[in-house]
Amino acid sequence: MNEFQKYKEASIYSMSSAELLQVLYNETISRLTKAEIALDDQAYELFEDNIHRVSRIVRYLDDILDMQQPISRDLRRIYSYLIVDLSRVNAGRERQKEEIARIRNILSELGGAFDEAGKKAPGVQGSLQFQDKGVRG
Repeated sequence: MNEFQKYKEASIYSMSSAELLQVLYNETISRLTKAEIALDDQAYELFEDNIHRVSRIVRYLDDILDMQQPISRDLRRIYSYLIVDLSRVNAGRERQKEEIARIRNILSELGGAFDEAGKKAPGVQGSLQFQDKGVRG
């Protein structure tokens, strides 16, 4: 592991739950934008890689839900819906930019909502249990 990777890993482990959640949502937005550009460029391997990474992050977000919280059931439904949509977009025939934009919009709104909740009630996101589930890479 090079020095930059060590630094990056150390900074991730020192983040609060709210900060890590924001990083994950921002990464999904970034990856979806990259997938959209790859689709325009007909770089299908890059497109599929980015969609796959977004799917992994969404699955991770689902895995870390604290099901004791009332909102978790609704979030689980949204994440399941997004995973199915991402699979359809990646399937080949349904590679539509509008679908990618719609998925990106949903994730952006969720990220924004968590960010606002964290600002209004800093302890709200403290109950998230983050585990290393292999999202990296």
